[in-house]
Parts: sequence; C-alpha cells; structure tokens
Amino acid sequence: MKNDIDIDITIPSHTRHLRMIGRIGEKVAQAIDCSDKIREDLPGQLEVVLTEGLVNAIKHAKSPDPDEEIHIRINVSDRILLVRIYDNGVGFDLDTVPTPCFSANGLEDKGRGIFILRSLMDTVKYTRSDRGNVLEMRKKLM
Repeated sequence: MKNDIDIDITIPSHTRHLRMIGRIGEKVAQAIDCSDKIREDLPGQLEVVLTEGLVNAIKHAKSPDPDEEIHIRINVSDRILLVRIYDNGVGFDLDTVPTPCFSANGLEDKGRGIFILRSLMDTVKYTRSDRGNVLEMRKKLM
C-alpha cells in the first residue's frame, strides 16, 4: 500500500484539545485505504481511540508539570494503523487496569477507557521508560 500516512501532533496536556484531535482522527480515517468492512466504522473508532487515549494521558498520567505536552503519532503503513500517545506523567501498569463492571447505570468509570481501546484496536500496549510513557495501539486494516 503506497498510501502511507504519518502524522505527528504535539499539544498541551489539557482536555480542551480532545475534540480537535478527535476530529483529526476522523479525517485521517476517511483518507485511509482499507477494506469496506472497516471503512464504515473507522472514522468514529479512531476519534474514540484518540480521545480515550488522550484522556488517559491527561487525567491519569498525573504529570507533575502543568505545562507538559503530549505527543500523538498516527501512522498507516502496510495495512496497519498505528497510534502512539507519548506523555511524561507518572504512568500506570496496563496489566493492573480492572475490567469495568456493567451495572444498571451502564459501564463503571474505572478501567472504562482501556476497555474501550482494547475493544476497538487489535493490540494495546503501554510502556514506561526514563524518556516517558507510550500508549501504543494497532489495528489491521484488512
């Protein structure tokens, strides 16, 4: 596939940018060459993936620096959508995030974002290092 896409965005760590990044995700998804089965749902899915991933980075990473920036990278190559969200917060352990409970009021808040990411993407991985945290999500586009 020679319709590769590589987008880098850096934003301040504030929730006011969520809608803008979600819209960018929708537009990117509309430009992706993928199967008809995936094409219909991908714009909404990528919007949700970016929004939920950013909410985790902004609200839950708890960066000690209020002026911290978050870096987003969206890459499409060889029929794989790869989304990475980089932050410098304290991070978390992806393996300890609970599966949210379903109740009469809907889905419980704790663990909901990661649950949504895992349901929309093929793989969700989170790594921490001295250089920061990376939430990496992949989806096959076939």
